[in-house]
Amino acid sequence: TSTLWGIAADRIGRKPVVVFGILSVVIFNTLFGLSVTYWMAIATRFLLGALNGLLGPMKAYAIEVCRPEHEPLALSLVSTAWGIGLIIGPALGGYLALPAEKYPNIFSPDSLFGRFPYFLPCLCTSVFAAIVLISCIWMPETLHKHKVSDDGNQSVEALEAHLIDPKEEVGQSNSSNTKKSLFKNWPLMSSIIVYCVFSFHDMAYTEVFSLWAESDRKYGGLSLSSEDVGQTLAITGASLLVYQLFMYPSIIKVLGPIKSSQIAAGSVHTYSLCLPLYDIPLRTWIINRTEYCISHKK
Repeated sequence: TSTLWGIAADRIGRKPVVVFGILSVVIFNTLFGLSVTYWMAIATRFLLGALNGLLGPMKAYAIEVCRPEHEPLALSLVSTAWGIGLIIGPALGGYLALPAEKYPNIFSPDSLFGRFPYFLPCLCTSVFAAIVLISCIWMPETLHKHKVSDDGNQSVEALEAHLIDPKEEVGQSNSSNTKKSLFKNWPLMSSIIVYCVFSFHDMAYTEVFSLWAESDRKYGGLSLSSEDVGQTLAITGASLLVYQLFMYPSIIKVLGPIKSSQIAAGSVHTYSLCLPLYDIPLRTWIINRTEYCISHKK
């Protein structure tokens, strides 16, 4: 639904789409924490994703409120906000999930948070989203539509016909044709494909890493607790925050967006392929120590 929300943002404005997306977070994230069946959890997550089109309009909004020389910084701030979310979100999930087991002196097993062990972190997220929703009252709209009469359009076109050089006119006609067919604009489509691959990798890494980190060592996992996984993801978010604020603008100025994206793509995929191998030295040490103890006992 991201494309549909992008079209809606171009038609009705950025602000309504952003407000509706944040409202969907408040509603369906709360219902997700109150899920009592597997299909209820699936349905609430599906609706939360389908009705939430924040990322595209927010990036467009960040560019539109800044001058051209500040556009890379604006986009980096959007990614910085994502990094802050990676710090706060996993920390909330790690420390506030299962509160009746972790904090029995505060939350009893018969309380609401005892019957719904994952409602507390979802509630904190929803409350924060509600505060952001209220702050959207002061959010200015950046999509402006100017209605001009047909006579005015005809006079402007006639004036431009006299002022524009024939070569420039051909260039403008070609650009107008490319605007009519965005799917034939290869630079645009290639950037969309690259962004799709990076987004797929980011979501897959976030989901699979948590499962791998909490899996037992005999299955190749790390046997980490939910608090440890939350701390690990929070450290990842903190490093992303530092990188986006202090390193990314300088790298863009030196290497440019294309070269830096190529280097990032190569490094991140190499890292991802090596990630499951991190547990091999520990498992090898455990096996060696076990064999040593058995042989020494004999």
